Amino acid sequence: MSTYPVLPLTDAVLLPGMVIRVTLDSTTQSAVDAARSAGDKTLLAVPRIDGGYASHGVTAILEKVGRLAGGEPAAVLRGVSRARIGSGVPGPGAALWVEAELLDEPAPTGRTRELAREYKALLTSLLQQRSAWEVVDAVERMTDPVQLADSAGYAPWLSVEQKMELLAAPDAAHRLELLIGWVRDYLAEQQVAEQISTDVREGIEKSQREFLLRQQLAAIRKELGEDEPDGSADYRTRVEAADLPEKVRAAALQEVGKLERASDATPEAGWIRTWLDTVLDVPWGVRTEDNTDLVAARATLDADHTGLADVKDRILEHLAVRNRRAARNLQVVGGRGSGAVLALGGPPGVGKTSLGESVARALGRNFVRVSLGGIRDEAEIRGHRRTYVGALPGRIVRALREAGSMNPVILLDEVDKLTTGFSGDPAAALLEVLDPAQNHTFRDHYLEVDLDLSDVLFLATANVVDNIPGPLLDRMELVTLDGYTEQEKVGIARDHLLPRQLDRAGLSPGDVTVSEEALALIAGEYTREAGVRQLERALAKILRKVAVALAGTDGQVNVGVGDLVGYLGRPRFTPESAERTAVPGVATGLAVTGAGGDVLFIEATSMEGEPGLTLTGQLGDVMKESAHIALSYLRSHGRELGLDPNALAARRIHLHVPAGAVPKDGPSAGITMVTALASLASGRPVRSDIGMTGEVTLAGRVLPIGGVKQKLLAAHRAGLSDVIIPARNEPDLDDLPEEVRAGLRIHPLADVADVLRIALEPAAAEVPAAPHLAAV
Repeated sequence: MSTYPVLPLTDAVLLPGMVIRVTLDSTTQSAVDAARSAGDKTLLAVPRIDGGYASHGVTAILEKVGRLAGGEPAAVLRGVSRARIGSGVPGPGAALWVEAELLDEPAPTGRTRELAREYKALLTSLLQQRSAWEVVDAVERMTDPVQLADSAGYAPWLSVEQKMELLAAPDAAHRLELLIGWVRDYLAEQQVAEQISTDVREGIEKSQREFLLRQQLAAIRKELGEDEPDGSADYRTRVEAADLPEKVRAAALQEVGKLERASDATPEAGWIRTWLDTVLDVPWGVRTEDNTDLVAARATLDADHTGLADVKDRILEHLAVRNRRAARNLQVVGGRGSGAVLALGGPPGVGKTSLGESVARALGRNFVRVSLGGIRDEAEIRGHRRTYVGALPGRIVRALREAGSMNPVILLDEVDKLTTGFSGDPAAALLEVLDPAQNHTFRDHYLEVDLDLSDVLFLATANVVDNIPGPLLDRMELVTLDGYTEQEKVGIARDHLLPRQLDRAGLSPGDVTVSEEALALIAGEYTREAGVRQLERALAKILRKVAVALAGTDGQVNVGVGDLVGYLGRPRFTPESAERTAVPGVATGLAVTGAGGDVLFIEATSMEGEPGLTLTGQLGDVMKESAHIALSYLRSHGRELGLDPNALAARRIHLHVPAGAVPKDGPSAGITMVTALASLASGRPVRSDIGMTGEVTLAGRVLPIGGVKQKLLAAHRAGLSDVIIPARNEPDLDDLPEEVRAGLRIHPLADVADVLRIALEPAAAEVPAAPHLAAV
């Protein structure tokens, strides 16, 4: 047993007699330095695969140590003898030292020489196929079977694992048997690969020959007047006859030329035909004539929808401008049209989607709806590139094909529900579609030709405007549909919903009548919502029961207020503000949700324990901050407001917003929280007929908020008589329906002290505090 420094070979194997070059790193440099220090320049080269050392290595002599042309240190090693590695031993330097037993090579036998001749013949055949004549000469000069077997370490077709197996083989006969099997397998694989290559080459030659014959056959058929109707000549005729823009025609004729040169058997021919069919299906030169009668357009909009004056006015403005330009024979520079993009934002059921069809009817345009909810692939808007298998144009191009004209009304439904996926951001892809400065040259990835979208009227719908990305919302003109009053709901139900549900139930107006009082009760106490979707479902339920009652009989059913319990059960929504605010510590706030405006109650209580604030109700960070601000304001200004600041500082305060399963966040609950805590501290209940909305500062200022119209509609639906809003939101009252404004006393306030003075019951009318509030 001798000791040697170990030089690890990463993903390489050194066999006896081989000479290799090794680039040195810190580990291998340590081994080289140790070998040079020992004087005999001998070390042990050991393969290292996946971080582990092999059990066998080769003693090697350092032939030369220097640097490569690039400056990296390197060494030249010559393998000498196989060795079996023992245990590690201490040694000088930073190198790893091990004990190793040198393995003697058995003398070659007659069988070994016979195996050597067989291996040499196989190896020569393989090298001749590769035209490696110099290597063939070197192999022919080898007479020692051991040298011949170990020369396989240079073979590039052997894996590292196979070379390690050769390193561990005990004698040359075993190594030659392994090599013969491996070379035979490799020759068989090469023969199969060569056969495949030959078959492919012959197939290509056959395809070229078939193409030539097919071209000759096409020429013969042309001479005989027997052209195929679906051939490339038909596409050329269709392209030349189609009303295409000049650049589109040039691109289509270029593709027709490719089709004429391509074989029908190639996939490219099918792709070209599909692209040409798509281009020819786009209605490039088709445009409908807009309705120029503003009175008739207004009548159409009024007949289809009740209310929505802002949207109707915007559509009429669009029509009026187009009529004026047409009368003066004005053409827009660059071919750009109006580029109108209207975003209809509002809660579900207010008629955003159905409004698109009414707008199309009023304008006399074709209508198509594009649903965007849940789309997460940019290619759904821009199309797939033609390099992909199964590529298709985007939804905008498909919408134009479906509409059959280049100036339809395209409704982009649920634009706030676009999501970003691994395939890109579809909302970003819509920026070019909706930008009037760009969409006259919109380029679909599949078509790869300019598409003029400037004359398309885009309508986008969204439930939550805040979920629309800012750059996309900047491209659109926002029109908010905040909801309907009860009077408007009764009119919608009478004029639109009831006739539609009568038709669906197979009934006629003579079979059933529903009184307006019943419609008002359904809207107020059975379906409290911003829109009319639940109202329509309630009417459908009533009519289904009426259809059952009239089965097999002739008669008329009159549905009044007293009949609703039998058809719909007891009312689901009854006024609860008086009950909820009967004790101190509860205030009525106003909020905006995805379903429109709503009222929410904020409750506060106190208890013995460590002073502090507990918040529950699944509140977001903004509402948590509002709660802390409200408590800090009352503790710092309590004496000015007639409160004892210590009442809030010395006890544990718990603030809760019911419906804890629903996440709640937003900057408009500040004054409601202040009012609830002030009511708790003073023992004075909050007025049951008042609701409030607004943010509060530490200085007691009431800051403006959004969604005022939706919140006031919710307060009106809930039966409140007074509402407190920030003073800076007073301009928002201009959009409020007259019915709601007449039914509410609205208090625009700028100071929290004024809010508490109006919201809290007078001290003389104070109700007895609950037992758990007695100490406050």
